[in-house]
Amino acid sequence: QVQLVESGGGLVQAGGSLRLSCAASGRTFSSYVMGWFRQAPGKEREFVAAISWSGHRSDYADSVRGRFTISRDNVKNTVYLQLNSLKPEDTDVYYCAAGSKYFREYDTATYDYWGQGTQVTVSS
Repeated sequence: QVQLVESGGGLVQAGGSLRLSCAASGRTFSSYVMGWFRQAPGKEREFVAAISWSGHRSDYADSVRGRFTISRDNVKNTVYLQLNSLKPEDTDVYYCAAGSKYFREYDTATYDYWGQGTQVTVSS
C-alpha cells in the first residue's frame, strides 16, 4: 500500500512558478513509477508528467514540456513537479499517482494509487 499526499498548490499570477510536492508513505516508494495528472471540473483527468523509479526517464504532455519539470527524491519518498511560466489554462487540481510499470504512463489506468489533489490557480 502507498499513500500519497500532495502539497504546494496555490494562487499565482501568469508567468509565475510553483513547486508541487507529493509525499509517499511506505518503504517501496523507489520501486514505483510516479506520475502527475490534472483535472478541471467536468473534464477528464489528463496526463502531465511521469518519472521512472530511478529518475532516469521522464515524459511530459506536449502542453507542459519545457515549462514543467518532474523529479523525485527516493530518500525522502517524495516526487516533485516544478511549474514555471504558468498560464491561466494550467489552472486545475493536480494529482500525483504511483504505478508499478513504466508503460502507457499517460494513462490513468496505469496507476494504482492516487493522492487527494492540490489546487493550482493561475490568474491572468
